[in-house]
Parts: sequence; C-alpha cells; structure tokens
Amino acid sequence: MRIVSWNINGIRATKTGLKGILESLQADVICLQETKVTRDLLDEPTAIVEGYNSYFSFSRGRSGYSGVATFCRDSVTPLAAEEGLSGLLSSHSGAIGHYGNTDEFSEEELQALDNEGRAVLTQHKILLSEGREETLTVINVYCPRADPDKPERKSFKLRFYHLLQARAEAILNAGGHVIVLGDINTSHRPIDHCDPDGLESFEENPSRKWLSQFLVDPGRTCATLAPPEERESPESSGAAEGRFLDSFRYFYPARPDAFTCWSSATGARHTNYGTRIDYILGDAALVRGHFQDSDLMPEVEGSDHCPVRACLGCVVLPAPRCPPFCTRYLPEFAGRQQKLLQFLVKVDKGRNCADKEAVKVLLESKEKRENQVSSGSRQGLTSSQKRSEAAVQKGAKRTKLGPGNGQGSLLRFLRPVEAKTTNPQPTTKTTLEKPAPCLETPPVAFWKSVLKGPSPPPLCKGHGEPCVLRTVKKAGTNHGKQFYTCARPEGHASNLQARCNFFQWATKKAGHSS
Repeated sequence: MRIVSWNINGIRATKTGLKGILESLQADVICLQETKVTRDLLDEPTAIVEGYNSYFSFSRGRSGYSGVATFCRDSVTPLAAEEGLSGLLSSHSGAIGHYGNTDEFSEEELQALDNEGRAVLTQHKILLSEGREETLTVINVYCPRADPDKPERKSFKLRFYHLLQARAEAILNAGGHVIVLGDINTSHRPIDHCDPDGLESFEENPSRKWLSQFLVDPGRTCATLAPPEERESPESSGAAEGRFLDSFRYFYPARPDAFTCWSSATGARHTNYGTRIDYILGDAALVRGHFQDSDLMPEVEGSDHCPVRACLGCVVLPAPRCPPFCTRYLPEFAGRQQKLLQFLVKVDKGRNCADKEAVKVLLESKEKRENQVSSGSRQGLTSSQKRSEAAVQKGAKRTKLGPGNGQGSLLRFLRPVEAKTTNPQPTTKTTLEKPAPCLETPPVAFWKSVLKGPSPPPLCKGHGEPCVLRTVKKAGTNHGKQFYTCARPEGHASNLQARCNFFQWATKKAGHSS
C-alpha cells in the first residue's frame, strides 16, 4: 500500500490535468491539502476522476481558502469516510465515529474548528503480512498557520492540535491503526529548519511542544502505548510519551537539509532554504511493524510544498461500495440535480424558412430605398428627412482627413504653436495656403524624449548585479511601499550563491539602504 500527502496550493491551478497528477504520484491513497476550492467552485473534472473515488472538505466561511481532499483508487475503496474532527459535520451513515473526550470544547468552538475544511478521514480494511485483518484510518489534515499578526490564530492552531489528538487517539483506542498526515505547519526539531533562530528556546514553541508530546521519541527502543488517561498531560514539561511516530525520521533520523516547504516569493527552493512541515505520522506499532519506507519527493514541483510518501507492507481490501460521503454522490454529480444546459434549447440553423424569407424581404426593401436616394429620387421625403440627410452628408465631408486612406498623421497634432503677436495682421490667402512647419526633431528621437523608460535598478553590493523591485505587503506604516533587494533566491547567510543583504527603498531615504 502506497500513500502520498501533498499541499498542492490550489487544486484548480495545476498546469496539467488532475488525473495526470494523480497517476504521476503512483499511490493508492493521495491526500491533498490547501485545495482552495469551495463546493460552489468544484467542477466535475476535479470531483470525478476516472479510476478514483474522492472525498472533499470545504471552507464554509471563505472562498478560495484552505480545503482538503482525499483520492482513493477504486481498488482501495474505503469502507467509511467523513469530514471534520468533531463529528458535527457527519450526519450521514458511513461515518467512522469515535470522537474522544471533547468536554473542554464548546459546541461553537468545535464548529469553528471544522468550518475551515481542514480534515477528511477515510477508513480502510487492510490485510497484514501475518494474515490478520484490521482497520486503518487515514486522517488527512491541513493544520492552521499561527499568523504572528493575529494572536487569536495562535490559540486556534493549538486548539486544532488538541482536537486532532483527541480524535486520533480515540480511534486508536477503539482498535486498528491510525495514520495522521498532511501539512502540520510546524517544523519539529532544529534539523527540520533551514535556519533555526534561538536554539536554546527553539523547542519551547507551543506548537513544537505539542508535537513532541504527540510523537514517540524515535530514539526510544519501545513505544508507550498506554491510553492517554494513564500518561502525562500535553501541558506537562514535555516528558510525556506520545503514541505516534514521525515515519520519515524513523527511517532517516539524521538526514540534513530534508525540507518540504519553501518560500516561492523569494525563490528559496533553488537554494533549498526551507522547512519540513509535511508529515506522515503513524501509530508506533504500525510504523515499526508494517512501514517499509517513508521519504520526501522534492523532485515534484507545482507548489511551494513537495509531496511526502510512505510504503506499507499490507494489502487493502476494497469495500464493495463507496461510503455516502464520496463526492460522486453529491447531487450536482450524481445526476439528480438539473443543470443549466437542460434549460437551453439547441437552435437548428437549417429550419425556420419563414424567418429567412422575412429577412430577404427586408434586405430587398432597404436596397431599393438606397438606390432611390442615390439616383436623385427624393420624392416622397418630408422636409425633415431632407434636412437630416443633408446634415449627414455635410458631417461626412468634415470627417475626411485627406487623400489616401483618410487617416491623418499623428504628427499633425504635435506641431509647434506659433507665438501670438500683440497686433495681429489680417491673414491673406497666401498665408492660409502655406503648409504647416515640420517637426525639427526626428520622430524616433522625439518619442525617446517623450517616453522615457524607468531608471535602471541599483546594483546589489554583494554581487554587483541588478536588483529586483518588490512591494511591502505586510500591514504597517510601510505597507505598499516599494524597495530594491538582491535578485538572487533567499538562502543561508553562509551560501555565497544566495541573496545578499542589500536593501534600498525605491524612493531613497536616509538610513534605509544597506
């Protein structure tokens, strides 16, 4: 069984067809995050892909925001599926259940945590190598980002983490196995960050502290599989032993420069200046006993993230029918909803001869009237019609700009204006017929003087190369201002091929260049 997770950064922004992308990933279960599609924007080619059954969760508050989707090959059809972590969005049959203890959450908070379309769960029946059948639940999540400018989002992120843990451990306690995968939006250890700041306090970050207690320390020889009530709380000093393993670090505990996300705005992927925030986390018994490999796929482009994959030594037993949550059962794709095309009548161009005959009569009548006017036959026209015709003919004469194609030269409007005299002399006929003076400046030189291009950008001090112009997008006093910076991609300070620290405001101000 092969599983792939990828933050695709917009499922509709792909340059190739979705089916081609899914096939290229060569997996049985493909979990996508940040699809940026809401239900009203989901089209049939995205929802219904031949050979796959899909499960979408949409943001209910913002368009083009968040969203996750899981695509399963028809040969690994899940036996149950649902969206959300709280159970509030799963009113249909075929849900997975087991929601854990959520007493610490209010119903309003649970609704808010699920309304952003951040979780899809599929449950599969698997046959292990020893011949035992068990269930495997795949929790596909797009965890929130902690926006430093919005303190409430930091709290939202931590609450999402705690709800995710409650759900994952509840399913695990009910039997079977669990995989939590997706964009977790936290780099766990300093080795997972290209340039960690403050190493002495790096692991004190609340998100990292949560991840540390959720995971088993890969250096430990065995996993503590005690239920959560017998372990230390998440708010403890960090000594609590988790129940899940970071599958990549299980196989590659010391691999450096292993990142999954880079800033596309700074071109950081070219210098591998990134972070590892995309994970496949399996329960310890599953990873140790049945995972064959888990790795990153940095060669796959098309997003600011790269996919991550895992290979399991088990066989999936497909369900005979997709669970009710499957996208193909939505009314707009199941043939139960009337579409706009049903109300559009196809017009046969070869029919309605009566209409063609009427058009022919009208054209002949129009041609007859025009011939009468051109031949001087003005009888029957009223005085008002004659005046209108004369006005049209007079206006037509005024619009003639000269011989040839009737188009005047643009230079006629750019002639020098003659200075007015205090005692103008009567204009003679000879003066009127005198041609206007020509421009003294040749046309090319003239346009160069009028249409001056922008000033060349400054050269960065680190490489002596032309800088790139950027705009401040962060809210604050400098929002919207433009500045010049080194055009090379962002990278570590020790990387001579990366961007230097040159900075200069587009409108140069004292103290703002370096």
